[in-house]
Amino acid sequence: MTTVIYWFRSDCRVHDHPGLQAALRDATRLLPVFVDDPRQQQPDRWGFAPRGRHRQVFLADTLADLDASLRRLGNGLEIVTGTPETVLPALARACGASRIVCEDIPCPQEQDAVRAIRAAGITVQTIWHATLIAPPQLPFAVADLPGVFTRFRVRIEEAGVLPLQPLPEPVSLPPRPAACPVPDVPPRLARPEPAHDPRSAFPYAEPAWQGGEQAALRHLHAYFSDDRAPTYKATRNGLTGTSYSSKWSPWLATGALSPRRVFAALRDHEAEAGVSDGSYWLWFELLWRDYFRFLHARHGSRLYRVEGLGQLPPPRHDARRFADWCAGRSGQAFVDAGMRDLAATGFLSNRMRQMVASWLIHDVPGDWRAGAAWFESQLMDYDPCSNQGNWLYLAGRGTDPRGVRRFCPRRQAEQYDPDGAYRRVWSARA
Repeated sequence: MTTVIYWFRSDCRVHDHPGLQAALRDATRLLPVFVDDPRQQQPDRWGFAPRGRHRQVFLADTLADLDASLRRLGNGLEIVTGTPETVLPALARACGASRIVCEDIPCPQEQDAVRAIRAAGITVQTIWHATLIAPPQLPFAVADLPGVFTRFRVRIEEAGVLPLQPLPEPVSLPPRPAACPVPDVPPRLARPEPAHDPRSAFPYAEPAWQGGEQAALRHLHAYFSDDRAPTYKATRNGLTGTSYSSKWSPWLATGALSPRRVFAALRDHEAEAGVSDGSYWLWFELLWRDYFRFLHARHGSRLYRVEGLGQLPPPRHDARRFADWCAGRSGQAFVDAGMRDLAATGFLSNRMRQMVASWLIHDVPGDWRAGAAWFESQLMDYDPCSNQGNWLYLAGRGTDPRGVRRFCPRRQAEQYDPDGAYRRVWSARA
């Protein structure tokens, strides 16, 4: 009898799940686990809890949905509280597990946790499955990752590399070990009251937008059922409403939605409706997501140094003005609108993310790492690879040789909010 623990991390689904499939190859008993690490609720060096209110709600709903899926397949989710390096070795010994299987996440903290579990004498099998393109498919070694995204994209496209077909979900799961029976009452992560804000571009308090695989798959189907994909390139820089971009990112960040499942749906759409600028740009943006993950696999902890991959000196940091930036009271109306939107809803358009980050880095000035930490705390779709990669990119400390990027709020407002509608929605008087 072989007992295997599957440790869910940022892969909270049962469809297209190579990690779960790897655990099932020889498991006669399976214990699916999520670790609620209390450090996610403790203030970091900048004073923020990494997992803020919006993320707490979305993750709690995601895990409830995952538990329902696992129960449908004959098992259920175990939620344990503690640090992974402490609770998982103890759990493995208690249930006699031969190994732990989990997602391979190429970020320093996540890698450290796996190393610590192995140091405790537990076998851990990690499976890379968060990207469209699997590492063996790349037309170069990860160590030779191109230094800029454009070269990466061109190399992928010239080689004709396409994602593998998504895997079907399991028909059933082995039972849990006798020491850990399925609880009658479904496990539940602490869930604050969600933000009910009618101005939100991702109203996660509503059932259609809540966390979890089922809502993700329904949204994916709905997205390709109308004209949003062909118009994506033209509308992706919108600021308000639920239709201006794909809105896949929160579900991709928790792993409730597989990028390969997204790509398969995109290809089905193109087969029926034809290739368009919008459909190509969706592929383009998914490749950006891949690039940031491979960038982490290539450079690891170097991406978390104050200088990043470059040689710029440490940034200046005005703590008072940084606090004003966080609170949406910098005095720059367009910036403040974005920061109020972020704090109230846990979501922000890509255009506004770049603009408010640029203002902090180049105008406040503030430490880019503090901005990245605030985004981590607030964004429902926080993803460590994309968040770190984008902040480095804007700070001129990443791979791109063109240096810093400063966005002028006045010009950005003239182009993307010419009638001031977004600023009025998020004015201090709203």
